[in-house]
Parts: sequence; structure tokens; C-alpha cells
Amino acid sequence: MSDTPEPPAESMMTLPQDPALAAAVLEIEAHVGREGWDQPARLYALVDTADLVAQEPALAAAMEIDGPGDEGSFTPIEQDGLPPGQPLEESLQSIAWPLSVAGCAAVVERLVLPPDVDEQIPEDPTEAEQFAREHPERQEVRIVAGATRAGASYCALRLRAHDDEESVVDGTDLVPGLIELLHTTLEHGEIDAANAEQES
Repeated sequence: MSDTPEPPAESMMTLPQDPALAAAVLEIEAHVGREGWDQPARLYALVDTADLVAQEPALAAAMEIDGPGDEGSFTPIEQDGLPPGQPLEESLQSIAWPLSVAGCAAVVERLVLPPDVDEQIPEDPTEAEQFAREHPERQEVRIVAGATRAGASYCALRLRAHDDEESVVDGTDLVPGLIELLHTTLEHGEIDAANAEQES
């Protein structure tokens, strides 16, 4: 809602830390964009394409991946089982990835309000959502955010009012709150693996 920042000016954007992550995020954005609006949140595992071809040839074949692709490239694999009706941000707090997953990406639609109305937003979440939906200056935005175990991040934003690929805004840290949650899911997996090693 209103805590989602508006897309920054192009001059404020920085180059991606990881071009492979940026490519995966933009690939997901384009794929989801072709399916239209009013979609539920989505979550993707990002796996190294070469590792996927080597270790899961049947899955790679089913996804029509017949080679390792560009060096270091990621293949997004959509995850099932997100709790229906639960905000994505809450779902992410209980997710941990196996170490075979190099990164992850999330897709969510949100309402964005101008910064000058922040003080008018009710504290109650239900009332705040209604306030946002009824505000005449609201904007609908689709957010695709990705993170890797190496610490890289990338985001892509598309406004419903400018629904074309040429108007997608992308950068490294457009939605820091969501990026932080994605990094935390990856850290959970590393902690679980370390605990398992200690117990064995």
C-alpha cells in the first residue's frame, strides 16, 4: 500500500550488482505481465541454469531448457502452496530455501499513494486498505523483486496506468522492505543447513 515507494527517477537508479538476477527479474515481470492484472502473489526459486540441466535433466527438458544458457544465468521455478488470503510479506517469514536455490523472487500487486497523504492513512490495516482503494490518486503497481545468496537484489515495477514493457521501471533497491524479507528467507536456509551439519 502506501509504504511501497513510488518509482524513482531514472537518474537515481544504479546498475545491477548481478546481471543474471536482473535478467531473471525482468523475465518474470514480462511473463506475469502477459497474464494481466488482479493476480495473486507469486514466489519463484532461482536456480543456476547449468546446475538445473546437470542435476534435473527431466525438469529442464519439461521447461524446454536444452542447455546451460549464459554463464551464471538463473532459471525461475514458480512455487506452489502460498497460503491463500495471507499477505505475501507474512508468508515469507516462514519460508526457508534449500542450499540448491541460489536466489528467489516474488511478485505482488499493491496500491501506491502519493507521499503527501501518509499522515491521513488510518492505523488500522483494514481501514488503511479501504482508504487506499478509495483514494482518487491511488496507483496500482505490480512489483517483482529478486534476491540472491550473494547479497544482490533487483526489482521491476509496472504501473497499471502505464501497462507496457517500455514503461517498466527497474533498479536495485526500489522496494527495500520486500528485498530484506527475500534475503531473510535465503539466510534461513543457510542456518538450517548449518544446524543440520552440527547435529550430524
